[in-house]
Parts: sequence; structure tokens; C-alpha cells
Amino acid sequence: MLGPAAKRAAVEHLQAFMSLSERRACSIVGADRKMVRYHSSSPPDVALRGRLRELAYERRRFGYRRLLVLLRREGEPSGRIYRLYREEALTVPKRRARRKAEGTRAPILVKARPNARWSLDFVHHRFANGRRFRILNIVDDIAKECLGTIPDTSMSGRRVARELTAIAERRGKPGMIVSDHSTEFTCNAVLAWCKDAAIYWHFNAPGKPMQNDFVESFNGRMRDELLNETLFFELDARAKIANWVIDYNLQRPHSSLRYLTPAAYAAHLTATDHRLRNPDQLRRSSVAPPAPLGVQNPETLTATG
Repeated sequence: MLGPAAKRAAVEHLQAFMSLSERRACSIVGADRKMVRYHSSSPPDVALRGRLRELAYERRRFGYRRLLVLLRREGEPSGRIYRLYREEALTVPKRRARRKAEGTRAPILVKARPNARWSLDFVHHRFANGRRFRILNIVDDIAKECLGTIPDTSMSGRRVARELTAIAERRGKPGMIVSDHSTEFTCNAVLAWCKDAAIYWHFNAPGKPMQNDFVESFNGRMRDELLNETLFFELDARAKIANWVIDYNLQRPHSSLRYLTPAAYAAHLTATDHRLRNPDQLRRSSVAPPAPLGVQNPETLTATG
């Protein structure tokens, strides 16, 4: 009995079942009588508890910090969020962790700006009827932004090339693409697309998925927050996945970006890159523009992967 609540319960038990006085019960338990008589005067926080439960049930794989960011966006100034989070027993259950890679490897240096490097990988899942399908995920490694999720029961190299062409027309060409040795990425259609687009494609070492850690991390978040929490039918799978990606890019706080959203961080990088590439704007400005998180200029090389 180390906590006040446990000691209060013990004193009440001795008084009720053994007819002891409060003084005698407190001496046995080792509790202070002022502590036993204390009654909290703080408000019950009914509305805040209800909103916290709503967010936790809506986003069942979000922990305390991300829920705190969402409440802060709504203008909640309370500093009691963590205590209420624990009292409501909203702790996210941990799943068994996988073995981590051992050893070191040389990182790939890329420029700290959007489109410096894309990562590609497949995620496998099943519909409610047991039929398998796969999702091609395309992630911007610098902004941590999901550029595309393409679910289908089968996918060829030509389909991959078409999807990359559509994203490049909308987003701009990447400086580098990283993937594993899947047959969809090593076929002639993708190799010809890389040659025509003049894009360098880096393949990971065989059996080393940790070398593509950004998209692997995204795959883990997708499986934890979407695939394991949703029942998919063949007709609604595309809509559910697309809605989750929109929420991931525009609403979900990202811990490695200091709890900014990927879209907000990408916009910040783009704006800073534009200002630094136009020195006339810097001369007219009386205050130096803020640099991205941990970045001094757009030519800074960042170790990714």
C-alpha cells in the first residue's frame, strides 16, 4: 500500500470490518489522518474525460502524446490529460515486437527537401472473404508523406510504372527511389521507365528490409492503425484506405516531425527552400526565415536509410 488511494481503502476496511477508530486504523496502515480525510476540490472533468475517450476509441492505436496533440488543436489548455488518460485505462496494448537488425551500415545522403527520395514497398492483407490483396505504398522519406497507396489483387511492373508516372506528374520527379528486389520493381518495364525518366533506382541488399526503414515504418503504422482494425470488403477497400491516407497526411501528428503533420512539414520545407533560393526576398525581409526542423539550408545533406 504505497499510494494514498490504497491507504484510504485500507483504513475504510479496518473501520468497517474491525470497528477500529480512525486513529487506530491510520497507525496500523501508516497513513496520515489529514491524507485520509482529504477530499479533492478539483472539478470532475466530465466533458474532458468524455472527449478523451471519444478520441481514444476513434483512434485506438494512438497513445497519450498524439491524443494530447489532438486536444491541443481543439484549444484544450488542461495539464491533467495524462492523469485522466491513466485513470480512464486508455493505454494502448503493446504487441509483440519483432527482432531488430544488428550491426551498422552506411546511410544514403540526400538533400533535406521534398522529393529527394521515395521509398516503395508492398503490404499484404486479406478481404473478409479470405481473398488476398496487396497494397503498393509510396512514401516521401524526407517529409514522411504518403504519396500513394494502390490496393489491388495483382499488380504488374507496367502498372507500377503508370502509377509512378501519375505521381511524378502531380508531385514532381524524385531524386532517388528505393525498394527491395520484388519482381514488380526489377522487371523490364520499371527499368525502362527509370531510364526514360532519368531517375536513379536503389535496390536494398537481399534479405535486408531494414535498409528501407521509412516505408517499413509506414507499413507498420498502416497495419497497426488500419489493417488490423478494419474489416475490408472488396467494394469498399479502396475508399477506406484512401480516407486513412488523407487523415495520415493532413491530421495525424508525426512524432519524428515534432508532432507536425507530414503535409504541414512538406509545405514548410518547400516554402523555406523557395525563400533560400530567392535571395532578393531575404534582403527585403527584416527577419531571417525559419529553417526546417534541424535543417540549415536546402542543400544540407541528410542521412536517410
